[in-house]
Amino acid sequence: MSQNLPEPASPQPNSRYISIGNLVNWKQVDQGIIAQNEIAQIKITVVKDGMVRVQSSRNESFDSNPYSVISGTETVDLSIEEIDQKIHIKSTLIHLQFDLSNGVCSFFDSKGNLLNKDDSLGISWIGTEVTCYKEIQPNEKFIGLGEKTGNLNRFGSAYVNWNTDYFAYGIADDPLYMSIPFYIGTHTKGSYGIYFDNSHKTVFNFGASTDRFVYFNAEDGDMDYYFIHAPSVAEIISSYTSLTGRMKMPPKWALGFQQCRYSYYPDKEVFALANTFRDKDIPADVIYLDIHHMSHYKVFTFDGKKFPDPKSMIARLKELGFRVVVIMDPGIKKEPGYLPYEEGKSEDLFVKYPDGKDYIAQVWPGWCAFPDFTKEKTRTWWGEKMEFYAQTGVDGYWADMNEPASWGQFTPNLIEFDVDGNPASHRKARNVYGMQMARAAQEGALLQNPEKRPFVLTRSGFAGVQRFAAAWTGDNQSTEHHMLAGVRLINSLGLSGISFSGFDVGGFAGEASKSLFARWMSIGAFTPLYRAHSMINSKDAEPWAFGEEVEEISRNYLKLRYKLLPTIYSKMQESTQNGLPVSSSLAISFAQDERIYASAFQNQYLFCDTFLVAPVESTKAITKVYLPESSWYYLFTDEFHSGKNTIYQDCPLAYLPVYVKGGSIFTCQSDLPHTGAPHDGILQVHVYAGKENGSFNHYEDDGESWDFEKGQFHKRMLSYDSMQETLTMDTPTGEYPGDFSEMKIYFHGFANETVELAGRQEKLKFENFSFLGRLSEFDPLPDHETRFFEIKALPYLSIKYPDKKLIIKGLKSIN
Repeated sequence: MSQNLPEPASPQPNSRYISIGNLVNWKQVDQGIIAQNEIAQIKITVVKDGMVRVQSSRNESFDSNPYSVISGTETVDLSIEEIDQKIHIKSTLIHLQFDLSNGVCSFFDSKGNLLNKDDSLGISWIGTEVTCYKEIQPNEKFIGLGEKTGNLNRFGSAYVNWNTDYFAYGIADDPLYMSIPFYIGTHTKGSYGIYFDNSHKTVFNFGASTDRFVYFNAEDGDMDYYFIHAPSVAEIISSYTSLTGRMKMPPKWALGFQQCRYSYYPDKEVFALANTFRDKDIPADVIYLDIHHMSHYKVFTFDGKKFPDPKSMIARLKELGFRVVVIMDPGIKKEPGYLPYEEGKSEDLFVKYPDGKDYIAQVWPGWCAFPDFTKEKTRTWWGEKMEFYAQTGVDGYWADMNEPASWGQFTPNLIEFDVDGNPASHRKARNVYGMQMARAAQEGALLQNPEKRPFVLTRSGFAGVQRFAAAWTGDNQSTEHHMLAGVRLINSLGLSGISFSGFDVGGFAGEASKSLFARWMSIGAFTPLYRAHSMINSKDAEPWAFGEEVEEISRNYLKLRYKLLPTIYSKMQESTQNGLPVSSSLAISFAQDERIYASAFQNQYLFCDTFLVAPVESTKAITKVYLPESSWYYLFTDEFHSGKNTIYQDCPLAYLPVYVKGGSIFTCQSDLPHTGAPHDGILQVHVYAGKENGSFNHYEDDGESWDFEKGQFHKRMLSYDSMQETLTMDTPTGEYPGDFSEMKIYFHGFANETVELAGRQEKLKFENFSFLGRLSEFDPLPDHETRFFEIKALPYLSIKYPDKKLIIKGLKSIN
């Protein structure tokens, strides 16, 4: 081992493959090693137990992405030794073998199982393009990679990360608006994650057009990736989000229904919309103002004719329980006298050409300059300009067109960005631009209203964007295939660290049929972000616009959504702590079950770890559903099914196939018109019998402030033990008093008529229970009779909300 390492040579243009080659010179450094030769240098660092960083560059110093990784290197017990020209780096969870003869890395778990290995081609270059080639392990599957169309298992396909404004994209089109270069490989020997921390245009090829390897590459910059291993897929995602960050707790109103259109105007139409929701008893919390709220599409303006008094308008909407979210596009109109343009120009805040001239391109307002959000001064300025909206009472911000988009869709690569003091071209900065705009919006919202949690929604982003904003999947289409593709997009975003996401319910481009809108509304109720959105010059697309039956189906699922808010809110809070998704691909819990990857079942997912949702086209009256290992109850009747089983499920338009996992617990509240309205004070607790134990951490706070960080929260663990036949409610923690005075506990799948409580027998009561309301008989003909499902004679126990630990004993499962 030599301590005197040669300097790597400067990269030379070359159209042929250049391997990293033989690395005979190496030395040990803090938490790892560094090796060099005349071609390149490679550094391997154990970042923490279960995570290894591999960096390789042909330059004298490494070129990092400053925006995604937020956690530093931890001190880890490890051993490093060289044996037969191979360096062995061992920590508790990972054993890395590094071959000095060719730079090949092989990753093993603590038991010696091979998880992942470089192909013999290893890390290499073609000109500035840097690639890492990986062997394919037997029966290996690849999942994740963020906002990517296609199958759950990405094997056999290739994807490009290059943030793109793609109106009405197809269900197999790529790339889209957001780039998350993180994927998970899973096979019979274990699972691992790889996060490629390079913001240039990257390609991930999972065996497309080759039978030899998979690979990921970047058109420039360093090979810089994190290899993550843990015993489960869930722990891998949690580890990844500890690296790139987790979402902050959103305001509760952001989990309610959000209504958007391109565009609602003038103010009279907005009032009519709000009043119709209330008059028709259809729950909703948010109304969006799209680009027509602005004067000539200029950000930080209101159109004086369409919205003569926006402050009064928003105040009236708040009286009805609505929050207002406004769109913010990055393009600043090049117009003398327009203050944002004059300030941006005079304060040097815009993206520039190399000769110092501002980059100007066309977008909605016409010719525009673009704020350089990779510059701290620009982000601060943007946040200060948001005072314009804050003083009118705006509650949320929608960052759109932030790829950045412009007419022509071909931004010149030579334009330059500050990148916080490390200037770089468009090639490096594009993919992080939208993320930094979302950051500026979040920081601006906090600047303008520091006591309230911000809500920011972004179209574009990069790894780590979950720290700043929720995401939606852009300009989708009103088709059955798009509805199901949207489900896969949300699940893939969840696999990639973005928990708070959604799609445009009903589709943005085109016009949904009656049945499609109804089905999409039912699926949206089981999605983290529940937003309907439609396009200009299309038919109205509100819940009442499709006829009486669709209106009632939509109302049913909206009311169910609001009943489930205690569960959804609790799971969102949990996600802020562990980074796990609220909408979870079955690959997280059942990665080795081959059936979940089948095209017939790959759309299925778990919502809030409890509800197995089987999305199905609105054109189908019956569908196949795969129930993985566990026990399952059909939500609407409590019909019991064993796991690892394929069933045929009737799916009339009013009933989306949804199942509850045996052993689960979840909480509900009474009907609400909006999240700020009072409920009846009764917390419903639903407990499902099963052979598995289950738990649920019920969480409450005031729903909008940061006081929970000072202990103003109410949290209690509810646990079901199948062997002990008990339901335990732990003593609540936190200083928030809680919002409920009574508790009504429903026992699903139990044979009990009595339970033991505090040493005495309590007689249960029974009622016919339904999660959805009965639809009206719109047509009196017998053939048109509407179906209604309910749970017959469901046992329950009503008690005063306990302030101490409480155990209910003697729960006897029927199955």
